[in-house]
Amino acid sequence: MRTERVGFAICGSFCTHERVLRELERLCGEYESVVPIVSETVCATDTRFGDARELLDTVECLTGRKAVSTIREAEPIGPKKLLDVLVVAPCTGNTLGKLSCGITDTAVTMAVKAHLRNERPVVLAVASNDGLSGAARNLGELLVRKNIYFVPFGQDDPAGKPCSLVADFSRIGDTVRSALEGRQLQPLLLRQ
Repeated sequence: MRTERVGFAICGSFCTHERVLRELERLCGEYESVVPIVSETVCATDTRFGDARELLDTVECLTGRKAVSTIREAEPIGPKKLLDVLVVAPCTGNTLGKLSCGITDTAVTMAVKAHLRNERPVVLAVASNDGLSGAARNLGELLVRKNIYFVPFGQDDPAGKPCSLVADFSRIGDTVRSALEGRQLQPLLLRQ
């Protein structure tokens, strides 16, 4: 097992949670320490894709840890240097915007801010219906930021949702390993 400490932050984009949980399980099988972090929205929102409490129970069962779910709980990640790499999956357009502008009003954005103060890698697995419209500027801003790495992504439904982008979640592990080496996994843009 690898000894690097991995943070795994989960935001909205509820339709992708099932795929994201599969990758979380894989990371838990590869790394000794995986720290779950969930946004307040994830903690409080029951959707047609599942119950919030059930999701939280699954995340905590997979990682064997209580999830970080408040700004107060996330803040020590930086000063205590608790993580070697932090994954945000799915990373919604809303979270992209907040990260781009330095807004830290959720457990996830605080975790990212706190972690980046140590100049350690953050891996973003984008899932946004407006990735090529409203969130495009924020995506572009983050693509050039130091210590920010992206899971390869592409349009998930060009005909039906032409502005929607989604990461290939099955590449999270590869992207984490590359980010720990200080390089962006390529190719970044996926073809249909």
